[in-house]
Amino acid sequence: MSVAATSFRRNDARARGHAAFWAFVVHRVSGLALTLFLPLHFWTLSMLLGEAPAFDTFISWTGAPLVKLAETLLVLALAAHLAGGLRLLFVEFVGWRADAQKTIFALGAGLALACALAFALNGAGGGFPK
Repeated sequence: MSVAATSFRRNDARARGHAAFWAFVVHRVSGLALTLFLPLHFWTLSMLLGEAPAFDTFISWTGAPLVKLAETLLVLALAAHLAGGLRLLFVEFVGWRADAQKTIFALGAGLALACALAFALNGAGGGFPK
């Protein structure tokens, strides 16, 4: 095995512990979750246009606690994706230094969690049943 291959593996493992790598992973996973959600969302909206009884049945099903949890996780994914996208914009256009990445990632994660918690605790906005 060459020195370059050994060096690459060691650097690759070390890079996976960096906050920027985890910000990358969270951004990609949240984007994938949102992409998978959109067809379901559009299908639900199409039911509203043509099949009112089917839509009413679907809406009554969305009151289940598991669906409420899924909605909260969806808000978390949306907020995390937004925070990750803003972080990327600032890295690209403002040029933040590498030592600030951990702080930026922590602020973005805290903001995303705060949004999801606010959604979950807001009973009128689709939060958990009381």
